[in-house]
Amino acid sequence: MPTASNGDVSLFYEREGEGETVVFVPEAGLGGWSWGWQHAALAGPFEVVVWDLRGTGRSDAPPGPYDLETLADDLEAVLADCNARNVHVVGLGLGGAIALEAARTSSRVETLALIGTAARESEFDLEGLFAPPDDREGLRESLETALSAEFREDQPEVVDGIVDWRADGDADRAGWEAQVGALEGFDATDWLVEVTQPARVLHGTDDALVPASAGRELARGLPRGEYVELEGAGHLATIEQSRTVNDLLVGFLEEWTDD
Repeated sequence: MPTASNGDVSLFYEREGEGETVVFVPEAGLGGWSWGWQHAALAGPFEVVVWDLRGTGRSDAPPGPYDLETLADDLEAVLADCNARNVHVVGLGLGGAIALEAARTSSRVETLALIGTAARESEFDLEGLFAPPDDREGLRESLETALSAEFREDQPEVVDGIVDWRADGDADRAGWEAQVGALEGFDATDWLVEVTQPARVLHGTDDALVPASAGRELARGLPRGEYVELEGAGHLATIEQSRTVNDLLVGFLEEWTDD
């Protein structure tokens, strides 16, 4: 089981594939399972790295609250352990905020793909996504805030699988609160101009946790930002429109990676 260390905190990660490195940074409280749809599509043409934030799953869970700089340092520790010098960072929600922080502080970041992400704390409303891992009914109900009604009705077996994965790998309340604490005071609007890497911003039109208007604003503030709207998708567009998201990620990465 590969782990990286940031001080005395052990961080679990998995890596697979060959080629340039793509690292996925999860939403608050969600385990590495949440990137399974993208992992399957990108491992092969790329080396894929998926990790658990401190406070989640198989990573250590020191007392919080955490801060964004620490979580970005954790990402740096994982990448250093992988000996990944040039990486493409894909982040969802809080993971997108971590990716933005890493982009301006680490020399490793080549491109950014930001999903369901905003440039400031006031646009995040993540409370509805949390449920205790031992409360299966609560986990199911919380998905009503993150997945469209159409998807939940059409794909009940996928919803069942997500509940199983969340019960096995998500953060408990303390870990989730420690992670969400990293968004306190977050406001990147004044320093987005420093994030000069190519950036693709993906956002579901029906995102109930981070409004699509916040994604558009984020893309406008990034010097090389491009906004792509996902019609009808909720916050977890990576799951319910996985094929579209994967095509958009692969196309973007192929544009900015070496032959």
